Amino acid sequence: MNGLLIVFEGPDGSGKTTVLEKVYNKLLEDGYDIYKFREPGGTDISEKIREIILDNENIEMNSRCEALLYAASRAQLVGEKLRPLLEKGSIILCDRFVLSSMLYQGIGRGLGVDEVKNINDFAIGEIRADLTLFLNIDYKTAIDRKRKNFISDRLENEDDSFHKKTYDGYIELSKRFKDEIISIDANKSIDTVVDNCLATIKTYLKEKK
Repeated sequence: MNGLLIVFEGPDGSGKTTVLEKVYNKLLEDGYDIYKFREPGGTDISEKIREIILDNENIEMNSRCEALLYAASRAQLVGEKLRPLLEKGSIILCDRFVLSSMLYQGIGRGLGVDEVKNINDFAIGEIRADLTLFLNIDYKTAIDRKRKNFISDRLENEDDSFHKKTYDGYIELSKRFKDEIISIDANKSIDTVVDNCLATIKTYLKEKK
């Protein structure tokens, strides 16, 4: 496959989604063959699964069901969208990917990082992120930003201890996979974070030529 899968990761409140959108628009203006997706979601089936996962009424959903639903959504996205685009050489920006499941379900829900990774290995086959940008932000700043969002989903409504656990997990896994994850300081202004992400991506693209 000649395409590239670039994943944006970060805790809730890191500005990840906003940054990805701005980076996407900049690269599109520069003439790159580029696409963007969010997780869970990105296809009709995956979006329906997203609604189930994040519905605030589904408070009885158990952790294993949650992990499998995320993997199912991802399997559909990879099979229907990501793999064909990568095979034709496109660049893909994805808002979250397997690392998020390893954190939120593996660490946050206590299912185990390797166990969740194995579920996802089956779901997506050989597809892996070529570059992961971790938007690293101070925990308190992330929480303050998150609380300003008055509309929240089922996972965002988890208590602070859950979010602290996943935040610490991000730091732990960014060290464990330091050769695969590039940390971007997200405490800076959005424009600065966008510029740093763009510089990192363009450097990576030059090295891949």
